[in-house]
Order: sequence, then C-alpha cells, then structure tokens
Amino acid sequence: MRSGRRPRDRCDPADSARPHLTLPINPWSGWHGYRLFRIKKLIPGINKSSGMNTGVLDPSTNRPQSRGKPSAAKSWLKAIELTSRIEADPTILFTDLVEDWSRREPDRPALISEIQTLSYRALVNRINRYARWALSVGIEAGDTVCLLMQSQPDYIAAWLGITKVGGVVALINTKLVGPSLSHCINIADADHVILAEDISELFETALPHLKRAPKIWIHGGHGSAADIEATLGAMEGGPLSPAERRGTTINDRALLIYTSGTTGLPKAASISHRRILNWGGWFAGLTGASPDDRLYDCLPVYHSVGGIVAPCSMLRAGASVVLAGKFSAGDFWQELVRFDCTLFQYIGELCRYLLKAPPSEYETIHRLRLACGNGLRGDIWEAFQTRFAIPQILEFYAATEGNFSLYNVEGKPGAIGRIPPLLAHRFPAAIVRVDQEAGTPLRGADGLCIPCARGEVGEAIGRIGNADDGGGRFEGYTDQAETEKKILRNVLAPGDAWFRTGDLMKLDEAGFFHFVDRVGDTFRWKGENVATSEVNEAVADCPGVADATTYGVEIPGADGRAGMAAIVIGDEFDFARLQDHLSHRLPAYAHPVFIRICTALDTTETFKQKKHQLVREGFDPRLLQDPLFSRDPKSGAYRALDADAYTRILDGSIRL
Repeated sequence: MRSGRRPRDRCDPADSARPHLTLPINPWSGWHGYRLFRIKKLIPGINKSSGMNTGVLDPSTNRPQSRGKPSAAKSWLKAIELTSRIEADPTILFTDLVEDWSRREPDRPALISEIQTLSYRALVNRINRYARWALSVGIEAGDTVCLLMQSQPDYIAAWLGITKVGGVVALINTKLVGPSLSHCINIADADHVILAEDISELFETALPHLKRAPKIWIHGGHGSAADIEATLGAMEGGPLSPAERRGTTINDRALLIYTSGTTGLPKAASISHRRILNWGGWFAGLTGASPDDRLYDCLPVYHSVGGIVAPCSMLRAGASVVLAGKFSAGDFWQELVRFDCTLFQYIGELCRYLLKAPPSEYETIHRLRLACGNGLRGDIWEAFQTRFAIPQILEFYAATEGNFSLYNVEGKPGAIGRIPPLLAHRFPAAIVRVDQEAGTPLRGADGLCIPCARGEVGEAIGRIGNADDGGGRFEGYTDQAETEKKILRNVLAPGDAWFRTGDLMKLDEAGFFHFVDRVGDTFRWKGENVATSEVNEAVADCPGVADATTYGVEIPGADGRAGMAAIVIGDEFDFARLQDHLSHRLPAYAHPVFIRICTALDTTETFKQKKHQLVREGFDPRLLQDPLFSRDPKSGAYRALDADAYTRILDGSIRL
C-alpha cells in the first residue's frame, strides 16, 4: 500500500441510474413509516447538528476541521431505517447488500490489508467462489466449516461465501492449542476445516483430541494437494442461481462464535443471518457511515466485534475496511494516517495501551471523525479523546449471544449507553438484584426478581421474545443445556423469560447504564474472556499440583482482571514444568499472571472452593505470608513477587 493521503472517494451521481437492490418495502410507508415519523416528531433535536471532523486540516491547529455531525436522534433514526426492512424479504442476506454496492461502486476498495486488497467487485467474485467451493465439496445446508485464519480480506470473503449457500462457519480463535482448540472443533461437528498454512503446527496439537477427522484445506499452501486456493481458482465467480442458494433465509444459522460465558470451556453461540444484518445496519446507522469512510480494524476477526460488527457496518454503507492483522501501539497512529482512515474500532484495553505509549507525530494529524467500541472506562475517556483529537466516541455494550445492546450515542464519558424512551420496545433491558458472591438473583415475597433502583448495582438482563412483543431474540448455543443456563424465568411477571448477561451494572439519574463488573467466574484479560474453570483444570492437572483454585484480581490502572491461581503443591512441583504444561493446554492470555502457594484451600460444606477472600486479598506481598510469583510476559517464566516488584507493577514500570 502506498503511503500518504488518497483522494476523497465520492459516489457517482449516476449511481441512481445503475441497477441496484430494491427492497420490497418503503421505510416511510405502513407501520415502519409511522414509527419513523413518530420518532422524527417526538425526539427533540432530530434536525439539529453539531461539529464533526471533515478530514481537512486546519492550518492554524494542524488538526482536522469540523463539519456538521448528526445529532443523537438522527443517528438513532438512521439505524432504524437500515434495520426496519430486514424482515420484509427473508431471502435477502447480507451478501446481497454487498452485491448491490458492487454494482454501484465496483472499483471502490471494500477490504484492505498489507497482503491483499479487494474492491467490491473482487469481493463479490471471491464470495461466489467460496460459495461454489462449499457446494462442490458437498457441504449441505446447516453443515459447519471451521475457519482458522489470521485477519485478511479472504477471511471475510470465506464466511460470507460459505454462509450464502446455507453453510455454517465456526470462527475459531487462532491462539488456541491442544484440548481447548479440539473442544471448539468438536462442538462445531465440522467435516471441513480451512486452516492458514502459518498456523498449521498449532493445529497439530489438537489432532489427538479430535472426535472425528475433518478434511483439512490449507489456505496459503502453495500448490499442496489440500491447497484451497487451487480449488477456488477453478470456480466461477459470477452471480449464483436461486438453485445454488438453496433457499437460505435470514432465519438460518450463519456463524458459530465462541464465548466463555460464565463457566466452563468455550460455548458456540449461534449467529443467524438476521443477526448479521442487524449488527451491520445498527452500526452503519449509529456511526453515520458513508462510502467516504475507511475503518481501521485491528481486532481479532474471530470475535464478533472485529470480525462481524466492524467489517459489516462499513460494507453495509459502501465504505472500506482496513484489516490490520493485529494491534501495535507503536504503529497505530501512523497506520491510521497511512491508510487515511476516518474511523477505528476499539476495545478498552487498546485505548489504555495507546495512552501509555510515547507521543507519536501522527497521533493528531489523522482525519478521524469517530472511534467506536466497547470497554473505554471513565477514568481515561476524556484524556484519550483529548490527547488524540478524536471528535466523537461511540461506546456500546453488547454480548455475542445477547439479545439487547446499549449505545452511548451522546458520548457521555464512562457510560456504556442509554435507551431512548421511544425505543424501549427495541431494547428490553432491566437490572435486577443479585447475590454478587453466589451469582444468584434475589427474589421478593412474590417469587419474582427485584428491580434495582437508580444507582444500585445488579445484573443486567434482557427480555426474550420478538421485537413486536417487546422482547429481543436469544439464539442460544449449540448446546441446549448451556442455552437454558442463560435464561432467567419468572423475573418481572409469572412465565416471562430473560437473558442473563452475567454483567453487573447500574443506572444513573440521567438514564445511562454503567458497567461495574462480571458476575461469577469469567473475567476479561488482554481483550479475551477467560473462564476460571478451564484455567483451573489445566493448572490442577500439572504434576506436583495437589489442589488449585483460579480467580481474577484487579491491577490498578489496567483494564479487566488478571488471572491468579492459588495452589497447594507437593515435593515434585516445579515452575518450569508448570510453564511447559500450560503452554500445551492454554493460550498465553489465559496463563495465570500470579501464583500463590498455599498450605490448604478453604471449601464449603459441598466442597466448592471459597474464592471471595482470596480475591479480596489480591497479590500484595506486604499483606500476605504465602509465597507469591508473577509471570514474565516475554519468557512465560514465573518469578518471585516481592514488595519492590509489586510497586513496579502498580506504577506501570513492569507491564504484565
């Protein structure tokens, strides 16, 4: 890719004369039109605007000038317009919207990376080749293909193509090894795996644990017998016939995305075509995306935000997505300027890393107009926005398998969103009291859950049902028993059902939601969800470990919680053996950051481990008599944690 600035891409006025997708419903007619009309009439400020970055530098400040930015109400209206027509024709999938842009703007860049750039025309051609590959190898409607590839345009093309003809694609974390990796493949029940050549050695660690032997297709195999590139090259890239599409609709499952949830190994969340359309439409509308935009995406593509929300929001609007591969604090701002991006997708940890990084000459000469993401905490929000001259921040809250979302369109620092009263039927959320240590809901004398007052911390839940009935769809997991665990019944009325987020929140006086913590035993570290049960099983299986319990501890100034294991050891225990053992069982981000050597672990009368006291005690060697150790993030070795090392961790001179 060349450096420097590109000419501003503009839509050709003649686009309206070109053939394009016509949806069979006028958004301003009937019930949809009435709702939009009411919103325009009743939400104050619907026709107002405020300043937004244009991308043109002001010579006096060397920062982007501003232009009118849509009000919060206009952003909501745009999102509703883009999603209100989804149910009108169930056979229109997200790929049809991409095809529409390929007819209108065939040469506009759609997906950009260092190794490959696909225009909208080339992307559709690639999608259709993957679709016909799926048909040629006998993938039936509902059959699953596992996808293990690094971030690149072909990753997006692959899952869009396979799902276009009714296949299901399981997006697998490329950092997994051994039993964790095999578990994800096993529960997908896949007959085919598309595997990047550069991670094939990691895949081999899972082979002894697979329940079946799927066909392996190597991406980047350079002419090997299993090279999928050779097969794709023989496929036709033109439009698919109705027979080839096999009647796939928005109701069908498209993807499996893995989430740790609150306990156990990863669960495969079911993602329908409807959900993909909704994600793309909501975020295209709320970000105000247009064909002039370029979004910088350095998040993992096997996660819902980096792999679905970020690319689909831009493709929905005819914009471009830069797939960066991985995040680098040192290269971030230079990359944004080099690729001439107007938006970027973040997670909270990314923002904190950028703030801690040395100043960059590029950090304020970008033409960004908006940063969109989740997890930006209030303690760094304003410093982050001011230092990097970001005109607007769109913070949101959502769970991959969840049935409601929250959006902070107003940009209130520290809040994760609010629900406009007129849209409450689209976002059926509530906060109820829970026993925070046990993780169970508290109920009143009538047997129903107890709603929290403003400012009171409780678990956020979302009502399950159809939107027209005041609920949100919960599509669940591949495992019905796991699906049932996430449903809370008889909540605010007898017989109702709500989705449990596992997140503690509170509502302020202005109606904004604020994230507080996780319920139960899952914590977030390095941008990944970590299930303590999986980590604990791996630690306890290590020779020399007699007993173990794992939990998350807070590190001041860091996002999420770091994993800590309290262990009881025998004479044969050795830290080098533990390090080697964990490297074959867990991804690096799931290795315990701290180890505490105990003489015994306290349990309940039912032999459940008591963690609450351990969590409160943390990892301060000045307060604990037990030997403590911390993990060196570079070598993976565990070293004694003394008062000096503890102080250096707190002041940031030791980065974990």
